[in-house]
Amino acid sequence: MLLSLNWLKDFVPFAGDVEDLAHRLTMVGLEVEEIASPFAYLETVVVGKVVECKPHPKSDHLSLCKVDVGTEVLPIVCGAPNVAQDQLVPVALIGTTLPSGLTIKKAKLRGELSVGMICSAQELELGEDSSGIWVLNQEFSNLKVGDNLIDALGLDRYVLDIGITPNRADCLSVLGLAREVAVLYSLPLQLPCVEVKESTEEIDYEIEIKAPEDCYLYQARLLTDCTLKESPAWLRFRLLTSGIRPINNIVDVTNYVMLELGQPLHSFDRKLLAGKKIQVDLAREGQEFTTLDGKKRKLLRSDLLIWDAEKPVALAGVMGGENSEINENSTEVLLECAVFNPVTIRKTARRLGLSSESSYRFERGIDQLLSPFALERATHLLQQLTQARVLRGVARKETKPYKERIITFRSGKVSELLGIEISEEFCSKTLESLGCGLQPGAEKWLVTPPSYRQDLEREVDLIEEVGRIYGLDRIPATLPKVSKSLKVEKEDWFQFLSKIKHWAKGVGLNEAINYSFVAEETLDLLQKEDKEQRVYILNPLSEEQNVLRTNLLAGILNTVRVNFGRENRDLRLFEVAKTFFLDKEQETLCREEHRLALLLTGSREGNFWPYSADKKVDYLDLKGLVEHLAQVFGCQDLEFRLVENKDFYLKPWVKVFQQGEEIGFLGLVEEEIADRFEANQELWYADLNLEKIFACYQQKRYSFQELPKFPGTTRDITLVCPLSLKLVEVLEVISELKVALLEEVRVIDIFYPQGKAEKNVTLRLFYRSKDKSLKDKEVNKIHDKIGKTLLDKLDVRFP
Repeated sequence: MLLSLNWLKDFVPFAGDVEDLAHRLTMVGLEVEEIASPFAYLETVVVGKVVECKPHPKSDHLSLCKVDVGTEVLPIVCGAPNVAQDQLVPVALIGTTLPSGLTIKKAKLRGELSVGMICSAQELELGEDSSGIWVLNQEFSNLKVGDNLIDALGLDRYVLDIGITPNRADCLSVLGLAREVAVLYSLPLQLPCVEVKESTEEIDYEIEIKAPEDCYLYQARLLTDCTLKESPAWLRFRLLTSGIRPINNIVDVTNYVMLELGQPLHSFDRKLLAGKKIQVDLAREGQEFTTLDGKKRKLLRSDLLIWDAEKPVALAGVMGGENSEINENSTEVLLECAVFNPVTIRKTARRLGLSSESSYRFERGIDQLLSPFALERATHLLQQLTQARVLRGVARKETKPYKERIITFRSGKVSELLGIEISEEFCSKTLESLGCGLQPGAEKWLVTPPSYRQDLEREVDLIEEVGRIYGLDRIPATLPKVSKSLKVEKEDWFQFLSKIKHWAKGVGLNEAINYSFVAEETLDLLQKEDKEQRVYILNPLSEEQNVLRTNLLAGILNTVRVNFGRENRDLRLFEVAKTFFLDKEQETLCREEHRLALLLTGSREGNFWPYSADKKVDYLDLKGLVEHLAQVFGCQDLEFRLVENKDFYLKPWVKVFQQGEEIGFLGLVEEEIADRFEANQELWYADLNLEKIFACYQQKRYSFQELPKFPGTTRDITLVCPLSLKLVEVLEVISELKVALLEEVRVIDIFYPQGKAEKNVTLRLFYRSKDKSLKDKEVNKIHDKIGKTLLDKLDVRFP
C-alpha cells in the first residue's frame, strides 16, 4: 500500500518527520518497506515564464524562446506548436534526467543556443498529452516563477510503501492508515467532505440479490448528463502517486475513493444496461463472460455475477464487463457500491488468475458500515468533476446487516500476557482511540470493536492492540522464569500414549484407526477359546460389529485387506487402542487393556531403484522394532520365548518377557487366516501391553556420560555352534564376565554350512577405555579370555 503524505494530511494534521512516522508505523505492525521519492527526477525542473517567443530563423517548426526561471532568463529552442509568450511552463534545467532517460545538456539547434528544455506533461510522466508543451497557467493558479515543480504542483516528496498483513484489511486505504497515525500521534481525525445535490427525479432501479450468502449489501446511484473528460491534475497526481494510471474522470473517481476509503466501486454505462433492474446471482455452469480486459472467461456455478434485466454485466468484486464499460460516449452512469462474501471473491479471482485492486480488498473484507458513506463520497466527486445530475435516492438491498461483536476484556489479563504492568486507564484510552466501544465493569469490560476491525475477535486480540500501541519495543527483555529445582515431574498416561505414537511414526510406521466393534466370526477365526470373555453388543449397528474386540489383529486385518485391494502391499502399520474383556468384578462389567499392535508386510526396502523388491520383511525386522521400543521406554532384560500352540493364530508364536513378566507377543499370522483377508503374503504381527510398558517407562532413569576421548578397537570372534544353541545364550555368557573395557557386542554374520547340523556365528566386540588408548596386547588378553570362557561354558568350538 502506497501512502501519500499529502493525502494523509487531508485526514490528520501530521507535521512530523517522515523517518519517525515510518519507524512508528513499523513498530505497530505496519512495516514500512521503503520511503520512496516518486518525483525525485523533478528536483531540477522549475516553473518558467516565456517572456519572448519568436520563430527560428533556420526552421519552420522551431521557436526561439527566452524563459525566466527565477534566477536568470534562459535561451531555449522549443519545437512545440503551442508555445507562446507569457505562458508558465515546466523547464528542465541543465543536468536533469527525464523519465525517458534523456539528460538535458547545453546544445545548439540549427545554430541557436538552447540551455534547458520546455517539457510536455507526458515527458514528465504527469499526464498523457504529448501534442505540445504543458501550459501550467491553464490548469494551475498562484504559481511562482522559479519554484521547484514538486512544490509548485503540490506533488509528494515522500511516499511510504507499507506492507499490509492479510488481517489488517482496514489499512488498505488512506483513511485506515490515517486512523493509525491519529492514535500514534494523538491527532484528531477528519473525514472528507460529502455534499450531494439531488434532483427532483427519483431513481427507479430495483435491486434483487438471488445469492444472499455471497452478497451482503448492494447499493447504486444514478447520475445523468455526465461530461467525460480528463481528471483534474490533483486527482491524476494522487492516482499516479498510488501506482494507478489515470483514465478519465468517471473511472478515476471510483479508483480514488477505493484508495481513500478502502471501498471498491464500479461504474456502468447506464445506456448499455437493459431494463431498470440489477440482479446479483451466481453464474451458470460453463457460462462465458468477457471482462474489461477483452478476455473471454469460462465461469463456474460458484462465480458471482452482476446482471441487468437480461444479461451479466460484471464479474462481482473482480472486474467489470466489456458490454457495459464507460466509454467516450457515456453520459449516464450507474454507480455500484457493494459488499461481497470475501471467500466467494477470493475463489473466483484465484481460479481465473484475475487479481485486481478491487478483488484484493474484497478478498480481505469490506467495512459494511462505511459503504454508504463511500457511495456518497464518490457521488459527490463525480458531481463536482462531471457536472452530473444526481437522481434522488439510493437503490439499495441488504441481505445480511452488520452485527456488532461484543468481547469480554479483563484488564488484569493484559499484564499477565504481556509481562509488564499496564494501567487500566491506558487500556481504556487505547481501545477507545482505536474506535472500540467500552462498557467497564468491576472485573470485566464489554468491548465492541469497530466495524472496520474485523480482525478483533477475542480477548487476546484486544490485548495485542494494547501492547501494539504501548510499544512492543518498550517491553524489556528478560530471561524466562524457570524453576530452580532439577526434579522432573513424571509424565502422565496421555503424554505416554502421545510419545508411543510419536515413536511409531518416527520409525516409519503409519497409524491405523479401527472400530472397537468387530464381527464375532472374525474373533472365532482368531481365538475360539475366549468366547466367555467377550462383551456382546445388545443393539449392534450390523452383524459385522456385534462384539467388542478382544485383540487388535481383527481390525488390523481389515486395514490390510483394504490396502491390498488398492495395490498397496508394502505396509508398516501400528495401532494404539483398547481391547475389552467381560469381567463381572468390574463396575462396568468390562475390563479394558491398552495395547500396541505392530504389523509389517511386503518389501523391506521398497520396490524401486536401487532397492530390490525380493527382500521381504521377516521376524528380525519385527523383533528389532520391539527391542527398539523397549530401549526407548526403559524396558530392560527382554527375553523372547518360542511357544508351541497349534490353535493360536501366530506361527511361530514368540512371547516377550521383561524381567520375567510377559509384556506381549509377536509372530507370523497363520497363512489360512491371512488368506481369509485376501492377504497372500507374510504378515508379521506384534501385540504389546501398554500398561506394562508404561510401568517400565515410569521407572526409567536417565544417565549422562562424557563423550569418548580415546579411540576404540574391534576384534571379531567366530564360533561353530549347534543349530539348537540360541544366540542369547552366547551374549549372556559374555555379559556375565562384566568386562569393563567391552563397550558393545554385535552379531555380524551367521553361516549355515551345507550338510552340517551346525552354524557359524561371527561376533564383533568393541573395546574402549575412558582413561587411555588401549594397546593391542591388553585387548588381546581380554579377548582371549572371553573366547576361552565361551568354549568352557557352551558347546561351541572355533573353526
